[in-house]
Amino acid sequence: MALISTSPSSLSSSSSSAAIPHRSFITFKNNNNKVRMNKTMIRGSSSSDSSGALSNGSSVLFRAAKHTVTFLIVDTYITSGMVVGLGSGQASAMAIEYMGRQLRAGALKDVIGIPTSVASANEAAVAGIPLDQYQDTSQIDFAFDDADIIEEGTLVAVIGRQQPKGDESIIQEKSVLNAADKLVFMVSENQYKGVLDGSVPVLVQPVNWMETAEEIDDLFIGDAEVWRRASIGLAGPLGGDFPLVTKEGHHVLDIIFTSPIPSLAKVAESLDKIDGVVDHGVVSKFPCAVVIASESGLSTVDNLSANAAEGLQS
Repeated sequence: MALISTSPSSLSSSSSSAAIPHRSFITFKNNNNKVRMNKTMIRGSSSSDSSGALSNGSSVLFRAAKHTVTFLIVDTYITSGMVVGLGSGQASAMAIEYMGRQLRAGALKDVIGIPTSVASANEAAVAGIPLDQYQDTSQIDFAFDDADIIEEGTLVAVIGRQQPKGDESIIQEKSVLNAADKLVFMVSENQYKGVLDGSVPVLVQPVNWMETAEEIDDLFIGDAEVWRRASIGLAGPLGGDFPLVTKEGHHVLDIIFTSPIPSLAKVAESLDKIDGVVDHGVVSKFPCAVVIASESGLSTVDNLSANAAEGLQS
């Protein structure tokens, strides 16, 4: 792993759980995609001004984004004249703000942003980034985004675990990311895992949604629970009287895995075959890179055909 000397503010330490043995929840074979990975580490300098241990991964990511990730993403991957997909989340918001500063300073010119969400559109407007709306014919040079979790080795991501704010859309977010020529995710150390857990959101048609949920439940029987997401508070597996309805009119089912997930690609493949499933939060993209924030600094893992890691060293 190549090392780069830099001087961002240090990140406070956070605990990370050790990987545990896992079993397959269905007859999936865990065939890890063999991709050639380039790795680059950016180490944080020591600092006596420490705020103590951070309580969670998102705090680590936020502090890393504030000091280093934004510069890394914008300065390494974005050049004048690009059309850029603008991600959603804490780190993406920081990158959007820094892009605006670079545009105002003249370091970047003629950059157009395509937002993945209402939030990123608002942040870009405040930052002074010219915007365009995503269309099926959009040509996007590069996109960045926060992710809920990244599968180590394959770089397959999950988005959409968080309750959407306002008029948000997993479909819009995935469309922008999939249309980009290159994609970079930003996560904290505990979100980049070989042993995956947690949930996968699934968008389903509201008509006969319960039949769709039962089919999904049968697919992962004994290893996951399927809950319809409520628009307000916790309302039980059926989503209560006020289930969440997306701007496209879909309901959101959360597949909450009680056993480790051996393969996100296999999960996505199985969901795509179920009638009533419109889309889901699994994103598989090539080329793709992931910037990982940890207490020791930042590392970049990628499967880009271009030598992005070498670019970071130049």
